Amino acid sequence: MAARGLGLVALLSAGAGLCFAQAQWPARPIRVVMTSGPDALLRMIGQKFTEAWGQQVIVDPQGGGGGMASASVVAKAQPDGYTLLFATASHTMSPGFYKLPYDMARDFAPITVAAIVPFILIVNPSLPAKSVGDLVNLAKARPGDLNFGSGGNGSPGHLFGEMFKSMSRTNMVHIPYKGLGFAMTDLISGQLQLTFTVGPLALPQVKSGRVRALAVTTATRYSVVPELPTIAEAGIPGYDAMSWNGMMAPAGTPAAIIAKLHAEVVRALKAPDVLERIAALGYEPLGSSPEEFAGFVKSELLKWAKVARESGARLE
Repeated sequence: MAARGLGLVALLSAGAGLCFAQAQWPARPIRVVMTSGPDALLRMIGQKFTEAWGQQVIVDPQGGGGGMASASVVAKAQPDGYTLLFATASHTMSPGFYKLPYDMARDFAPITVAAIVPFILIVNPSLPAKSVGDLVNLAKARPGDLNFGSGGNGSPGHLFGEMFKSMSRTNMVHIPYKGLGFAMTDLISGQLQLTFTVGPLALPQVKSGRVRALAVTTATRYSVVPELPTIAEAGIPGYDAMSWNGMMAPAGTPAAIIAKLHAEVVRALKAPDVLERIAALGYEPLGSSPEEFAGFVKSELLKWAKVARESGARLE
């Protein structure tokens, strides 16, 4: 009986210690690992974390195909809330191309999708296509003759184009570039016929008349250019593609810490200064629940695996 009593005391003490640690979280700097690239949104959120909790947020860019390096680091981290992943659409696209040492649906605890990034389908003005319907008809009349560019093999713009081809039953040739800016240069010069790219890169060129915008890739219209139809509205029902940024923790992170992180990200996304800067970046703030994010990740994994499989796309 005495041994049982001591065991119970030890168990209760351990539980109390864990609850105390969670209540004190964060007690040291938080490391957020991301794929190398633009980090303005993450730094905005990190600044709000620091203001609220008095702890530094360390942004840790990790290179690697499709976000593999960043996700690998976080999947192996202690689930204590001090190592997080700033996930992107590439994290749910890469499983269609790589054999990964982690599972995006199993090895991470979703916190929230902070923002989505609609892409815009744009064409060279010399192309006789003023609508999605025109483009589809032209591509069917000239199979294999039209080129679409992207920021690289396996990038969002690449898979958005492959899904467009599949759903419209057209044959266009993918041209990978080392970034969206390079694709835009060739589109303007006429060496490329079309591309799917982000609003801040596309819209100045649209306004100048150097390119023509046909539609947005998301299921709902883009608040920055509400006059543009969605691809689904314009003739390809069910088309829905977006880039996004979201926060994740290692699987097993205590629910109390996930809830605290979620609440703070949502609060940050409502701050007037953050909203102003997000709009300038072309993002649409979201702040989904952890449960919604979990469902979204599963659906995105299935969607892009199907696109990669059916397109036969390969990464060189």
